[in-house]
Amino acid sequence: MKRKIFGIAAVITVLAVSWAIAANTPAKPKPKVTPKALPRLLDLGATTCVPCKMMAKVLDELKVEYKGKLKVDFIDVKKDTAAVKKYKVKLIPLQIFYNAKGKELFRHEGYWAKAEIVKKFKELGIKLTK
Repeated sequence: MKRKIFGIAAVITVLAVSWAIAANTPAKPKPKVTPKALPRLLDLGATTCVPCKMMAKVLDELKVEYKGKLKVDFIDVKKDTAAVKKYKVKLIPLQIFYNAKGKELFRHEGYWAKAEIVKKFKELGIKLTK
């Protein structure tokens, strides 16, 4: 009986010491994961504009098909009026093509089909793969 009690006490002691060590040991810092820089398509438009509504469907498809390969953003210039000046918007919808370093490569005004956008990125030296 004494051996069982001694054995149980020994197990409890080992567990308690292990828990105390684990609780006082600082966690290893997780390595920082830098997000991969991606080419970007910025569309400036408005939710009330018919060609812009057509572009919204194209943008949604691009976001899904090229997830992790292309960053697709939309700015509603009716809600964010400062964007008009910042991006020098003359006509909406306006698509601005950027490389992965953030350099503007090309602009297009008006509706543009998805295939044409992908083709333009390729012409600019950016091959988008699904």
